[in-house]
Amino acid sequence: MIELKPLVSSDREQFIKDNQEAFNYGALEEFGLRDDHFEEDGQIISRETIEESIDSGEAYRILDDGKVVGGVVVRIEGDRGDLDLLFVSPKCHSKGVGYGAWCQIEKMFPQVKIWETVTPYFEKRNIHFYVNRCGFKIVEFFNSHHKDPNDDEASEMFRFEKHL
Repeated sequence: MIELKPLVSSDREQFIKDNQEAFNYGALEEFGLRDDHFEEDGQIISRETIEESIDSGEAYRILDDGKVVGGVVVRIEGDRGDLDLLFVSPKCHSKGVGYGAWCQIEKMFPQVKIWETVTPYFEKRNIHFYVNRCGFKIVEFFNSHHKDPNDDEASEMFRFEKHL
C-alpha cells in the first residue's frame, strides 16, 4: 500500500540523495555518461534546486508497505497545485508506486482544481506517466525559442496541466 508521510528533518539528506539518484538514472538511461545535461557535480538536479523545492513546498516520503521508495514535493496556492518533484527509486519503477503516490496527492488536496508540473524533454518515462497514467496534458514546450519565464537557462522542458 502506497502512503505519503511528511518529510522529517532527519531524513532530508537522504531525500536529496534519493532524488538525485532517481533523476540521474533517467538521464543515464537516455544519454549514457555524456555530461551536458547535468547541473552540478554529475547531478541532473542540483542539491540547491532540491533544497529550494523542499523549502518552498510541502515534502513527503513515498512509502510502499512501510518502506521508503521515493519522494514528492508539492506547492498549493488556493485551487492550484504545483507538483514540484516526484521521484521513485529506480528499483521500484513500473510497479505502480508513482501512480499510487499521485492518487494519494489528489486525495490529500481535493481543493486543487488545476495541477501543473514540468519534466525534461528526454524523460520519456515521465512523459508517459504524466499523460497516459495520471491524465495530464502537455500545454507548453520550453526551449531556446520559447523560454520558461521562471528559468534563466533555455532548458528543454514540457509543461503539463491536469484540470479536475
